[in-house]
Amino acid sequence: MVSILSFLPRVMCKHNKRCNTDHLLRIPHEFYLPGDLIIGGLGSHIFGSFAKEDFREILITHQVHTSFIVLKNYQHILALVFAVKEINENPTILPNITLGFHIYDNYINKRMNYRAILDLISMHTYTYIYVPNYRCGIQKNLMAVIGGLDFGTSLDMATILGIYKIPQLSYGSFAPENTDQSRSTSFYRMVPSEAHQYTGIVELLLHFSWTWVGLLAAGSESGEKCMQALQPLLSRRRICLAFLERTPQTSYEYNNIHLLNLQVYRVIVKSKANAVIFCGNSASILALQTMLAQWEGKNVAGTPMRKVWILTAQLDFIGITYPIRWDMQVFRGSISFTVHSNEVQRFRAFLQLLNPFEENGDGFLKQFWTLVFGCLFSNSNTEKKPSGSCTGEEKLEDLPSSDFEMSMTGHSYSVYNAVYAAAHALHNTFLHRSKQRAAMEGEMQELQKLQAWQVLATIRHGQDHDIQGSVSFNNSAGEKVSFGEKRELETGFDITNLVTFPNNSYVRVKVGRIDLEAPPGKQFSIDDDKMVWHKSFLQGQVPPRSVCSPSCPPGSRKKKKEGEKFCCYDCAPCPQGRIASQKDMNDCIGCSEDHYPNKDQTQCIPKTVSFLAFGEPLGMCIALLSPLFFLLTLLVLVIFVKHQDTPLIRANNRDLTYTLLTSLLLCFLCPLIFLSQPDRVSCLLRQMTFGVVFTVTVSCVLAKTITVVLAFVATKPGSRMRKWVGKRLASAVVLTCTIIQAGICTVWLGTSPPFPHFDKHYVTGEIILECNEGSAAMFYCVLGYMGLLAIVSFVVAFLVRKLPDSFNEAKFITFSMLLFCSVWISFVPVYLSTKGKQMVAVEIFSILASSAGLMGSIFAPKCYIIMLRPDLNIREQLMRN
Repeated sequence: MVSILSFLPRVMCKHNKRCNTDHLLRIPHEFYLPGDLIIGGLGSHIFGSFAKEDFREILITHQVHTSFIVLKNYQHILALVFAVKEINENPTILPNITLGFHIYDNYINKRMNYRAILDLISMHTYTYIYVPNYRCGIQKNLMAVIGGLDFGTSLDMATILGIYKIPQLSYGSFAPENTDQSRSTSFYRMVPSEAHQYTGIVELLLHFSWTWVGLLAAGSESGEKCMQALQPLLSRRRICLAFLERTPQTSYEYNNIHLLNLQVYRVIVKSKANAVIFCGNSASILALQTMLAQWEGKNVAGTPMRKVWILTAQLDFIGITYPIRWDMQVFRGSISFTVHSNEVQRFRAFLQLLNPFEENGDGFLKQFWTLVFGCLFSNSNTEKKPSGSCTGEEKLEDLPSSDFEMSMTGHSYSVYNAVYAAAHALHNTFLHRSKQRAAMEGEMQELQKLQAWQVLATIRHGQDHDIQGSVSFNNSAGEKVSFGEKRELETGFDITNLVTFPNNSYVRVKVGRIDLEAPPGKQFSIDDDKMVWHKSFLQGQVPPRSVCSPSCPPGSRKKKKEGEKFCCYDCAPCPQGRIASQKDMNDCIGCSEDHYPNKDQTQCIPKTVSFLAFGEPLGMCIALLSPLFFLLTLLVLVIFVKHQDTPLIRANNRDLTYTLLTSLLLCFLCPLIFLSQPDRVSCLLRQMTFGVVFTVTVSCVLAKTITVVLAFVATKPGSRMRKWVGKRLASAVVLTCTIIQAGICTVWLGTSPPFPHFDKHYVTGEIILECNEGSAAMFYCVLGYMGLLAIVSFVVAFLVRKLPDSFNEAKFITFSMLLFCSVWISFVPVYLSTKGKQMVAVEIFSILASSAGLMGSIFAPKCYIIMLRPDLNIREQLMRN
């Protein structure tokens, strides 16, 4: 924004009468029109004045060559007038007191800034003689200053106003907290801290996942400040700058236009960054519009500039009426941060009532009307108007938004609140002093004695003990206005989306908010459904992407490119066993022990608990085989019991045979314990039961073999072994062998017993629930002891295999022990090479195979004779053999 306005409410007494609306615009107003302002080698000015009805004269000091007229600031003036009008018509604020104001322009020139401030604090004359601190004859008392719009102007004003402790309400600038002038006790901002805006910009970029953005800063103090504040914030949130450019401070000179075009073409247009942050002062948008317009003019190919412009609150779209209108379509879909505003009641109606043909004291209105509607005012009073004359029927709402907006902008809203803040401060001051007034005749004297620092003390939240109360009020929009500890309004920012139309008008659509009163983490909000993007972005490409590298899909991680910024990367698949559940993850993560990666390595899937159970095919097979062998063994036992008095059974130690068959029955039932879910009890019973029962079985076979040997030895004349032959020997062998094995198992239980164990790493996707043997040495001691008994049985049976068949089972025992040893010797390597349910199945099949081998080898021939060849089961036949 080029025009900087400093509004100066003044206090006047109307002698016990409330000033009406007619009095408002009859108050004398001072104004200056700007001098030289160079844009592209063309002189330009910004109009801004109110007619002096009382003096019938206008003071103008300006030089005009070829004019570029900026119209947007006129609404700031109207917002001031509207606020003063409301206050002067409101009997509850400053009764019997009329507010007045002067308007000054700063020419974008420090010298003119200081000249205007000196004029304010000096005796008001029209001879340009400044006499500071001289107050004789002054009827108008300066109470507060509203302005300026830009950062630099505000600091220039604060340099002098701070000395006199005159309240300065800056309505558009964002002065940094560490600036000496901004720390002046008289400096107040009608806008929130700029730091909140920068945080909001970063949150906006993160919301749309824009990590590769450009930063274009105006060549001004505010642009430099914005750039320095944003860079560390962006870096901290992992957002990279694709480019960082500054526009020259003399960007309005003709010689720099070609340089600017090259800058736009080479840097901005060719950049892959679709999001560009532009920050600067109110006039910087003109430089950007000029740059883009020049680029569009040379863009023969018609390639659209696919950029989303992110504009700071200091910027505003300024309409240029004559002789050039910049195309606004390039800004379609841009996102602006604006000072929070709300709809002010009756302001639109106030604008609609403006008529240049009415005597309202507004000297600006006719100039404004002429420029925006392109018409002329006739000097004659004839009814017939020449062609092109203004009729007064023109409507402000028909103007493009780039020329004039009917809704109150953020800057105008700040002006409106600033006027009310000054009025309420005056009101509070007069309330305190009213008790000291003896009569109305002394009221004017009290007004003349009132000092600006007394009003300042009221604005400062009543920090002066002589002043009670503080400035806090609700405006007509229903919002509370008050100053925080840092002398700034904490209203937040609006996030607006620019929607343009072919007639160069536009609409600001509020799509989000930075609400400083919201809880932490919820201060930033935006509605994606309200966003409108530039037409160059296809429907499937919205919201547009602004990244250096394509997103790495889930299942892969970002791999840094050497020599480039961290936002530029390649994608690498996750290593085995690790996942990336989201896009653009820096590192793949491992799953917890009870989860495993899926095939695409995008998520962790819960592992299933695996153990050998009855419901599985393998478990069902075992569950059928075990009872089948049990029934067959039981059938053999029944046959032997039924034929227990036959010579064949009596000749083979009937009691030992029953013990052997009973132990085999238990051996065939042992696998059922292995099919249950491993727990503490089942893990203890598995190996202990298996070890003891199999020891009884093998020891019975051993006892049979020893009995046969001793029987033949004892039959020799004079043998001393006769006394060992009998049931006592067999029982002693079985009992002794079993007690030894039971002792081994007891030691095992006492030192390191088996326990249930979850193995989460051996098989991907499964948690193996198994019985840990506790002490592997004790487990192999149990197996080794049984193997020793089997080997002894095999050796003894092999030695007596040639004895007469009628009295020994040596051949069958030899074969059964050979089979038994083969099974368990092969069991050890297979058992060690398997895991989980396969390991359990190997042990079960070894138990079934060895048990079935014993039963088949020893008892199948006897069952054959008993059931099919009873003629051989007689004493004579056995004796003959």
